Amino acid sequence: MTKTIGILVGSLRKDSYNKIVAKQFAELLPEGFEAKFIKIDDLPFYNEDLEVEGAAPEAWTRLRKDINEVDGLFFVTPEYNRSVPAALKNALDVGSRPMGSSVWGGKPGLVVTVSPGGPGGFGANHALRQSLVFLDVPTLQQPEAYIGGIMNLVDNDGHIADGTVEFFKTITDKYIEFFNKLIK
Repeated sequence: MTKTIGILVGSLRKDSYNKIVAKQFAELLPEGFEAKFIKIDDLPFYNEDLEVEGAAPEAWTRLRKDINEVDGLFFVTPEYNRSVPAALKNALDVGSRPMGSSVWGGKPGLVVTVSPGGPGGFGANHALRQSLVFLDVPTLQQPEAYIGGIMNLVDNDGHIADGTVEFFKTITDKYIEFFNKLIK
């Protein structure tokens, strides 16, 4: 049976490096796995006043359904002010509500941060991991995926340098090992 990995991209920009990286990770999934990109750009900010049974925003309902249907999660995100973009944090919040109905729990996760700067989104990586611990998303610890200097790793056609793709393959392989230990 095919396993589905939900991919959430923190950058909303059409031509973002994060989307290029996320697509590359999706292509590296082995046989028996498929990727599903999870839409987060249209989610109203979480507000408990909107959480009315049968009348919650449609985008919230769609996100929760999409997350419920996947077996694992890849988070690919830039760093904004040493943390994650508001759109990604909002998706985490929407999926964790209403209280006691979180869609995140138990799904193995991978955190990849992408940045033009040298540290590769270190702050965002760790801020996201902190939220994922609370949401009960077991997350691959090694190898860590801080992708710094991304503009030097992608050509004008959006192709990622071969050595970097090999690093992504190593990360993907380790994630699949991790996933298979947790999900039978």
